Amino acid sequence: MSIDALKDRIPDYAKDLRLNLGALANDVSLTPQQLAGTFVACAIAARNDEVTRAVVAQYKDVLSAQALAAAESAAAIMGMNNIYYRFVHMVGGEYGKMPAQLRMSVIGNPGVEKVDFELWCLAVSAINGCDLCVTSHEKIVREALGAGAVQTAARIAAVVHAVAATLQAAAALEG
Repeated sequence: MSIDALKDRIPDYAKDLRLNLGALANDVSLTPQQLAGTFVACAIAARNDEVTRAVVAQYKDVLSAQALAAAESAAAIMGMNNIYYRFVHMVGGEYGKMPAQLRMSVIGNPGVEKVDFELWCLAVSAINGCDLCVTSHEKIVREALGAGAVQTAARIAAVVHAVAATLQAAAALEG
């Protein structure tokens, strides 16, 4: 399944998502690797098997094995970090001064350019709603790639997440 096949599965009541998904899949403001990795990391973070399969099928030939693993790693590590740092941010106090004591070595050596990995972490953090992580990764991405890249990553995150939720609801209503 590809993104075009995924678009065909989006119900008519969500046709704006279909149009946005198609437009973003053809975005040229990011490099092909940045675009593909952002889509893959977001699909994994959106937790919908159908969306993940379609997105990975769409971009598997764009990403090297190492870049695909890095996008998967961004989704995995931010799944952990977003929960932990969201907790720290919500509770405040001494927790922000305490070491996390969570292994996250992939951030230091992701296997792709650091800015690409940061872009993917930013998009996943937007999906997972971690203010602290979004702020941290946004600063790095904006300084390296500009505000347009930040906005594109946020748009991809928003649309992929909405498509995943819509398809999940459609499947529930069918069954």
